[in-house]
Amino acid sequence: MRNISKAALLLFTVVLLLSACSASLKEEQKAAKDAVNEAFKGTPTETNNKNEDIAFYLPFGVEVKETSPNNIILKNGSKTYILFYNQHEGPESKVVYEATMKQKKYDLNEIYEKDQHFGFLLIKNTDKNMNEMTIGVGGVKITSQSKTKQLTSDAAIMSEIVNSVTMK
Repeated sequence: MRNISKAALLLFTVVLLLSACSASLKEEQKAAKDAVNEAFKGTPTETNNKNEDIAFYLPFGVEVKETSPNNIILKNGSKTYILFYNQHEGPESKVVYEATMKQKKYDLNEIYEKDQHFGFLLIKNTDKNMNEMTIGVGGVKITSQSKTKQLTSDAAIMSEIVNSVTMK
């Protein structure tokens, strides 16, 4: 009888842990959506970096690692971000969003619109604990791999960067 009780308790615990893991992803996705929405609706941060085509803001700790036409590789410790821009598309453009959507199916697809600006948040769960997150406004997007528990903080940083981009 004791073994049956232990087995039932173990089974209950496993089911509870598995459901908690999936809830955690949903909770983090919701929190990431809220962070992006807040950044999108707020005032863009003043730029502190530039290249020949764009000016943009980099938060403390984030630095430019490499540049190429239409791409800037950013680093923050071990975290890598890819900032893509199409200087021929304005903040209301859906071209970058539509091209990104053709590449794969996303688990989360949120759209934001404000004052002639089109923004989006895309999250694809790539593995048990990793996600590909892309945030964009018009002709600009930023992409990174993010652990589930870091979706919200990464979304806040990425939103701040992408919302600050201005074309020259």
